[in-house]
Amino acid sequence: MADLFSMKGRVVLLTGASRGLGRDMAITLAEAGATVLCAGRTVKELEATARTIQRKKGKVDVVPLDITDEAAVREQVEAILRRHRRIDVLVNNAGIIYREAIVDTPTESFRQAVETDLIAQFVLAREVGRHMLARKYGRIVNISSIMGVLGRATVAGYVAAKHGLIGLTKNLAAEFGPDVTANAIAPGYIRTELNVPLQQDKAFNAMLEQRTAAHRWGTPVDLRGPLLLLASDAGAYMTGHTLVVDGGMTTILA
Repeated sequence: MADLFSMKGRVVLLTGASRGLGRDMAITLAEAGATVLCAGRTVKELEATARTIQRKKGKVDVVPLDITDEAAVREQVEAILRRHRRIDVLVNNAGIIYREAIVDTPTESFRQAVETDLIAQFVLAREVGRHMLARKYGRIVNISSIMGVLGRATVAGYVAAKHGLIGLTKNLAAEFGPDVTANAIAPGYIRTELNVPLQQDKAFNAMLEQRTAAHRWGTPVDLRGPLLLLASDAGAYMTGHTLVVDGGMTTILA
């Protein structure tokens, strides 16, 4: 059974690998046997992720990349293919969030959230997808959010983009099958650097514990199994699906 979830011999391009969920995902994929290409804008933090993987005897490479720069995406994908000869798995994890009421949100802030959290994922999936289709093998895993199935005040750009990412995932599955799968993970509230203000909000914590069947925040560990399922051959017959990993929050709020 372990072989089914193995990533041995696979080359994975993972965006947003510098910290938080992305760093844990990179370590998880490397421990499963993958060569992990850690992409992001902050090279110093990417190198910290790489050192952690190297200490565990994993295979890793640092890929400096601004995912909103379309030309840079094309260049890096081509460079990766020259160096590693293939990309077996794309994990679209990078993203940003702005917290502000809609009436106070500048159009540019909304646009930047959509550009980073949706359009960049489209560009990466398109560029990497061409290669996967030619090889007749690939796994695309988009990291959405429960905000892709719910609404929440003050994060309109993030919510709109994450809803769109789930729709994009369905279209990728429709167009890239049968050899390339495309799925999404919709995490609930996971303890990371991204949501420290919410972690420090007593009222929010009380609501979260009451509204989740698990009665707790999620941790990056909770996403390791779902990630390996969708990135490995274990999920070969899953495509176009969004796997919600939220401790039961959306089920209870529905």
